[in-house]
Amino acid sequence: MNENYVDPAASNYDALARLSIHGMVDSLDPHSEFLESKDNEELAEDLDGEYGGIGIEVEMHKGTFAVVSPIVGSPAYRAGVLTGDEFISIDGKALDSSTTMDAVVDRLRGKPRTHVRLGLRRPEDGRLMDLDLVREVIKVISVRGTRIVDGSTGYIQIREFSDHTGEQFDDALNQLLKKGIDGLIIDMRNNPGGLLDAAVAVAEPFFKKDELIVYTQGRKPEDRDNYYSEIEGDPLTLPVAVLINGDTASAAEIVAGALKDTGRAVIVGERSFGKGSVQSIFKLKNGEGLRLTTAHYFTPSGVMIHGRGVSPQVEVVMSHDDDRKLERQTSRPEVSDPTEFRERFGFDPIDDRQLDAAVDVLRAARLLAR
Repeated sequence: MNENYVDPAASNYDALARLSIHGMVDSLDPHSEFLESKDNEELAEDLDGEYGGIGIEVEMHKGTFAVVSPIVGSPAYRAGVLTGDEFISIDGKALDSSTTMDAVVDRLRGKPRTHVRLGLRRPEDGRLMDLDLVREVIKVISVRGTRIVDGSTGYIQIREFSDHTGEQFDDALNQLLKKGIDGLIIDMRNNPGGLLDAAVAVAEPFFKKDELIVYTQGRKPEDRDNYYSEIEGDPLTLPVAVLINGDTASAAEIVAGALKDTGRAVIVGERSFGKGSVQSIFKLKNGEGLRLTTAHYFTPSGVMIHGRGVSPQVEVVMSHDDDRKLERQTSRPEVSDPTEFRERFGFDPIDDRQLDAAVDVLRAARLLAR
């Protein structure tokens, strides 16, 4: 190939070696992969729960890239960027119909202390803004939507599991406990997972100290690692319902599986994805890496999650279309006006039957406890 392929640049020894490694690793399973330096860097940012940026979430609205919301205290927040502001340009380059969301995110992110220039338009009054912002280290907000539903039931949504998820969950939970909640809904629908340690941290408040939460088992009998609760004091005993669906995976399945397995929660929704394998990251030369499956997750009683998922005790199946709508709906609880919602997202708000079922489960639990 090196000597005869028509394009010498595509068939040099380095290119062929990389393609061979990609093919070899990709053939093992869908979760093992050879990581080029850029991919390895992005994965590290995702797992760290931090990145260099200006602290805004972006969405496509009516063919325009718009600000969902700035993170409080971020460079964008301090500069006065508001929800709904529309992007015209980034670093002097106009955004058009050929610009992808990935391209926008790539332009906005960068090393801390570097500059990025934004051209924005405020739809309310047509005002144009030209802002020069300095990137900072931004913490990913993985715990959102904390609120009271049905009078006295707490609700917490966990969107992923990164380094900061455990502390964010503790903060949200403590806020709700101070308000006197007598039940809790943990929403992990569409949560792709993340760090094992973060999953253990979220589950810990519901377990006694030194109680097993999850264990992993590698290819050899001695390759078993147990993960125990390390929290001092009594565990929380209030009724808990956990929402899952077919896109709930990995670390999110660890939490759901542990709480179900030990009778700490009722699982509501649809069978989860079934990604119960552990990927270890091996550092290679030139910033590259190898993500390799090295073990599987098991619930405390020894139930394997991989390939099976976590089955709900109260099954409420949604159509794929409704799943996607609810994902948008639950990620934007601040858009409560039906007219504004329809204008922004292109559909009317739909009933969250899974959340309603979880509320009913907790009502029944409270009645039985009287």
